[in-house]
Amino acid sequence: MPHTGFATIDFETTGLFPGGNDRVIEVAVVHSDPDGSITARWDTLINPGRDLGRQDIHRISAAEILRAPTFAQIAPELIARLDGRVLVAHNAAFDTRFLIAELERIDYVPDVELVALCTMQLARVFLPDAGRSLADCCAAFDIVLDGAHRASVDAEATARLLAGYMAHARDRSSWDQALEQADRGRLIPLIGAPTPWVPREHAQPTGRHFLERIVETLPPFGGSDAQNEYLALLDRCLLDRVISQHESDGLVAMATKLGISRDACEKLHLEYFWSLGAAAWSDGVLTADERDDLATVAALLQIPSDQFDRVVAEPDERPSDPGTAGTTLAGFRLEPGDLVTLTGEMSRPRSEWHDALTSHGLVPKEAVTKQVKLVVAADPDSLSGKARKARNYGITVVDEAGLARLLAGV
Repeated sequence: MPHTGFATIDFETTGLFPGGNDRVIEVAVVHSDPDGSITARWDTLINPGRDLGRQDIHRISAAEILRAPTFAQIAPELIARLDGRVLVAHNAAFDTRFLIAELERIDYVPDVELVALCTMQLARVFLPDAGRSLADCCAAFDIVLDGAHRASVDAEATARLLAGYMAHARDRSSWDQALEQADRGRLIPLIGAPTPWVPREHAQPTGRHFLERIVETLPPFGGSDAQNEYLALLDRCLLDRVISQHESDGLVAMATKLGISRDACEKLHLEYFWSLGAAAWSDGVLTADERDDLATVAALLQIPSDQFDRVVAEPDERPSDPGTAGTTLAGFRLEPGDLVTLTGEMSRPRSEWHDALTSHGLVPKEAVTKQVKLVVAADPDSLSGKARKARNYGITVVDEAGLARLLAGV
C-alpha cells in the first residue's frame, strides 16, 4: 500500500504563546505525495473570540474574522486532512504546539504521537550556509514567497521547500521512515457537522454600503426624536472616520427599529454633512485638512458630489442651503474625569496612551464597566472581551485615530 504522504501546515496566530491566551486565527494545509509533489491545498480564517494581536504582521482584520468559523467548527476536517500524514512546517515546534493547544481546548487529545518534519531544522543539512528564516531558505531554491505571513502562502512555500530538500537528498530512507510511522499512527476521527472553510479572499466585507441594506419602504419616519437618535449614533460611528462592520450593522438595526427608510437616511446623512460643513466654515476659513476630512465623511456616507461641492464652496459663492442643515448635534466629547479603556495591540505603547489620557485629565481604566465613557481598540471591530462588553453596554468603541481626534477637543 502506498504511503499517504505529507501535510504541510502553517498557522497565523494572535501571538507566540499557545499556553496562555494566544489563539490560532488562520490555518493552511497543503497535501503532497510521498515524492513531494503538491496535490491539494486548503486554508481558512478562524474566529478566536478575542482580539487579533499584531495585525500589522498578519494583516487580518476583525471584519474578516467575523465571517470565519471557529477552530472547533473546522477541527473535524482539519484532523481528517492531517490523518496518516507526516506533518511538515517551518519551525514545526511552533505550529505543533498551537495545534495541540487548540485541540486540547476542544477536548481532543491525539492518541498517537504526531510525526513532524521541520524545514527550518532540515536547513542545517540541506542549506548549511543559508539563514534559517523561511524567506532565506526559499531564496536558496528560487521559491517565490510573495505575501509572507499569510498561512496559504507560507504553507505552499514550505511544501515546495520540502520538495526541494527531497530532490537533493542522497536517499529516501529518512523520508520513507517518517511516512511509514505516520501511516501506522492514525488519528481518531472527530465527529462534527461539515463547516465551510473561509479563505481570506472569501471573508472580505462584501463592499455593500450599509445604506443599501436599509429597507427602502418602511412606515412613515418617526419624527425628530427618532431623527436625533439616529444622528447621535451616526456621530459616534464617525468619531474615528471609520464605519466598522459592527457600526454598519448597528446603523442598519437602528434605522429599522426607528422606521427610517433608506430615502430618509440619505436625507439625514446630507443634513449631518451640511452641519459638519457649517462647523468647518465657522471661522470663515476651510483648511486643507478640513476639506480632506469632509471628503472622507462624504465618501463614508455616499454624499453626492454636487452636495460636497456646495458645502466646500466659499460662503459667498455657495448655493442656497437645501433646507437640511437645521440640526445641531451636541456631539460626543470627552470631559476631564471620564474613564477610558484600551484593548488590543496598539500601534503606540499603552504607556504612551496612558500618559496622553492622564495629561488631558482622563482616567485610564483596565476593566470595562458601565461607568466607562469610551473604549479604544486597535481594530474598531475588535472581538476582545472588553470590546464585546462595551458594545453590550452601548459604550462607544473607536480606534487610535478616533482617540487622537477626541483628545484634541478635550
